[in-house]
Amino acid sequence: MENIGYLLGDSSRLLRRAFDDGVRSVGVTGPQARLLLYMARVEGENQGHYADRLEVEPITLCRMVDRMEEAGLVERRRDPADRRAWRVHLTARSRAMITELRVCVDEMIEHMMSGIAAQDRETFTRILTDVSANLTARRDSRALVNG
Repeated sequence: MENIGYLLGDSSRLLRRAFDDGVRSVGVTGPQARLLLYMARVEGENQGHYADRLEVEPITLCRMVDRMEEAGLVERRRDPADRRAWRVHLTARSRAMITELRVCVDEMIEHMMSGIAAQDRETFTRILTDVSANLTARRDSRALVNG
């Protein structure tokens, strides 16, 4: 079991590389694609929210949104509850890209899981869900202790 952490980390690295390579054909970088796909589920939040979800520094996300806004992929709108804050929204151009991004992701996952039986895929998904829940619970309990 001592190498399971390495296998999980290495697989994650390879998956991220495949994702980044795949979405490039759609015309965005990996981080931009992750933001667009997340925004397709949760749109209109402030930049801090998205920085937190993507686990990047707020300034990093701000610069990325700047470039994406210039490219017509997102738009900032004033927050009606806080005039100092901005909410980030998808544009018609990015909405069209999201379908392509999802196809790209589906193809990548199918390639990743090729040769693995359906029952094993279900078991794998359940195990990864449990691992994620365990790690999240650990992080949350440490956050409570550290205040």
